[in-house]
Amino acid sequence: MKNWSVCSNFLIRSLSVFLVLFFVVIAQGVAQNLSNPSLSQSLDAPLTTRSILYSNVQPNLSDTTIAGEVYPDPKSVLYKSLFIPGWGQIVNKQAWKVPVIYGLLAGLTGYSIYLTKKYHDYRAAYYNQHPDIPGDDMRFGSTPAYLEGANLSSLRSNRDFLHNRRDFIYITIALAYGLNAIDAYIFAHLRSFDVSEDLSMRATMKPQILAYSSPGFTLSFELFNSNK
Repeated sequence: MKNWSVCSNFLIRSLSVFLVLFFVVIAQGVAQNLSNPSLSQSLDAPLTTRSILYSNVQPNLSDTTIAGEVYPDPKSVLYKSLFIPGWGQIVNKQAWKVPVIYGLLAGLTGYSIYLTKKYHDYRAAYYNQHPDIPGDDMRFGSTPAYLEGANLSSLRSNRDFLHNRRDFIYITIALAYGLNAIDAYIFAHLRSFDVSEDLSMRATMKPQILAYSSPGFTLSFELFNSNK
């Protein structure tokens, strides 16, 4: 039981990190919109003009074309994966991941349904056989036949175990759903990167005025395809 508690805490923290990253992405897009000069100018504009200006500061989710190949916008891929799991993978031309995603989600969902049914059975059996509960209460339904006459402490132990295990599976379902979107978002960023064997690196050092007007140098590295 202690191990399940540790795993649950770890998964809850992982899900929290994912949600924080997701809202950071959303906030970044909103901040870019608010920094648009046309937005501040629109505050004193008439309603009809203001509507047009606001429509021009929507997030730019247009695709990018590089060397004749179209690369989808990562934020657009993220939203699609959050709306329909696997959609982002299809856009990224990784359709082979879709059966993996749905297989994982379906397996976890089916297991959670099984655990919920077992938990309800043990909860009803424990409640009905508790000495402080009237025999005709049956708040959680009748006792299943396979649990008739079971030990009360055993019923309580199994009930608590099934309850914790079911909650743990709920967390894993949420994590699997979130990881589906993160996978699509990250791969959409990496698709346009040149990872061929002909890559070369060029280092450039330039004199520059740094903070507080102090002289210094900036060192930059550039990756490029030596065959182009």
